[in-house]
Amino acid sequence: MSHTAHIPSHRKPRRSASKIALRAGVAGGVLSTLAVAAAAGTANAAEPVSETIEMPTLSTDLSAQIAQSADATQQAADTYESRAEQDAAASKAAKQAKEDLAKAEKKAEAERKAEAAAKKKKAEEERASRSADRTSLSTQSAGGGSTTADAPAPASGSVGAVIGFLKAQLGDAYVMGASGPNAWDCSSLVQAAFKQAGVDLPRVSQDQSTMGTEVGTSNLQVGDILYWGGKGSAYHVGVYIGNGQYLDAANPGKGVVIQDLSGYPASGAVRVL
Repeated sequence: MSHTAHIPSHRKPRRSASKIALRAGVAGGVLSTLAVAAAAGTANAAEPVSETIEMPTLSTDLSAQIAQSADATQQAADTYESRAEQDAAASKAAKQAKEDLAKAEKKAEAERKAEAAAKKKKAEEERASRSADRTSLSTQSAGGGSTTADAPAPASGSVGAVIGFLKAQLGDAYVMGASGPNAWDCSSLVQAAFKQAGVDLPRVSQDQSTMGTEVGTSNLQVGDILYWGGKGSAYHVGVYIGNGQYLDAANPGKGVVIQDLSGYPASGAVRVL
């Protein structure tokens, strides 16, 4: 054994051939990459750099959706515009209607006033006519207190129309429940007579005795309705024609006649004209 065998050797261990080859390959690859990069850098330095960004391509569905959205927006705008026009038209129509209503109410008020004035004038004329009728039909005698039925009834006028109609029925028959033209009972004759003067009386004597104003039998005027029995329960009616006389549909034996109050005094009287 050599005397130096126990001394560690200072020589580096030998690498294997495969490791040396691997490292050589790696080194070569790195050098090649660096060479290519350097060449590319030189080329880039010689030419200007330009960058192109490719925009996304719209699909058919997306285009349709955008078009529909645009249409919807336009339709909404049209709707709002149409609604605004309608609101404006409605407001104008409401204003015009209000003005028309005010004019109509004003016109109606004027017509009501004119009608009221005409009715008032007519009523005054009728009152004057009745007064003239009574004066001509109830002329006081020189001795006073009595009246005459011989004065002719005027051709027109409320009271004159009533008396004229009654006298035209003299001699007609009395039939209970009859209403003319040739047969009457007491209340139907009175009702028909006052209808000539535009006065609508109830059909039966009980109701006729409650109409108008109660005047009693001491202050009678031509055209007053006489009744027999209680007020509201009268059983007979006739009409005062002046000179202490009245005309009525008396009974089946007499028919329509003129009678004296002295022979059959009335219970009461009402005035409707």
